[in-house]
Amino acid sequence: MSRRLVWLLAAFPALLAADSCRDCHSALEGPLAAPAAVFARDVHAHRGFGCADCHGGDPAQDDPALSMSRARGFLGKIGRLQVPRLCARCHSDARLIHKFRPQQRVDQFSQYLTSVHGKRWAAGDAAAANCVDCHGVHEIREVRDAESPVHPLKLPATCARCHADAAYMARYKLPTNQFEQYRQSVHWEALARRRDPSAPSCASCHGNHGATPPQVASVAAVCGACHALLEDLYRRSPHQPVFAKLNRGGCSVCHDHHKVTRPSVELLAGPRSVCVQCHQPGSGGAAAAAEMARLIRSLQSELDRSDRILEQAARDGMEVSEAQARQQEGREALVKARVAVHTARLAEVAARAQEGLEIAAQTYRAGQEALRERDFRRWGLAASLAAIALTLAGLWLRIRALERAPAGWP
Repeated sequence: MSRRLVWLLAAFPALLAADSCRDCHSALEGPLAAPAAVFARDVHAHRGFGCADCHGGDPAQDDPALSMSRARGFLGKIGRLQVPRLCARCHSDARLIHKFRPQQRVDQFSQYLTSVHGKRWAAGDAAAANCVDCHGVHEIREVRDAESPVHPLKLPATCARCHADAAYMARYKLPTNQFEQYRQSVHWEALARRRDPSAPSCASCHGNHGATPPQVASVAAVCGACHALLEDLYRRSPHQPVFAKLNRGGCSVCHDHHKVTRPSVELLAGPRSVCVQCHQPGSGGAAAAAEMARLIRSLQSELDRSDRILEQAARDGMEVSEAQARQQEGREALVKARVAVHTARLAEVAARAQEGLEIAAQTYRAGQEALRERDFRRWGLAASLAAIALTLAGLWLRIRALERAPAGWP
């Protein structure tokens, strides 16, 4: 059964119902015709709702004086300050909503009231973002619909419609570079390039209906929603009480917040070091960071060296699968060493790095032994071939000698 037929069957009751709003606006031109043209794709239309459920009036009446009668509840165009309560009329009604989707939450409006957007709306700011700014007006789609503006892959661009608009944000004195920075982050790489809908985006950190900037004290907890192990290590590190006292945002001190780039050892030491923000060159902290970087680079180099010799041995037909399996343990030690950086303790990083270095040394020796065995076999094969060649040559010479001998020669 085609998707179009499935939709027609689902929308059949609404298509049959009398709706003078749809019929009249479909015959108009310009902006007044647009709602009727797109509403068929709206999730509410699919569930049997019509124009009058939001705008009021009597869609069963063909006479505009009756269908748009205030006495029949006609509201007309909904003002921006009326939108949230109008949506909440249904979306806060558990009995109604659960008829269509039992798992649907009904606390969106109460969450909205706690958000920065909702607080501004409650104070009478008609420019503050409300339901339709994110979800649309007459073509509201389900969140899982790839065409929905709040689909995970489209959400950052939807937020940026306001937050990257310098003229719009000027009244709130807010920066407008968040989306530009986010597009340089490792999170954007996962979302946009790998098309991973679970990748962090605006709502992952700020919330959706209750959107609020994380407070400084809660940054680590927000990051920890995904990076639980790193949050735990950070909270037990000497950085945590210092950053808290300085009123700095934990993870974002080193990793930034919107422009979260891929972590690397360069963040510890070198031109891109973030440690120099707090630790002066030559200080104990700077020295510890440099030593952590040296250990991690050394382990990476030794593992790469072992990989190369084991790959060479394997290409030459030697059995090195056990050593190659141990290399995986070394790679795990490298990951642990990098993670241990969040403890801000050199001893923790050194222990993990030393574990990996010992494995890398063992696997490198296994590679050397395999290549020595290869060379021994090659020399043995060469000697064997030489002996066979000499034997064959001797036989050939003997045969030639016999062929030249006079008749009756013994």
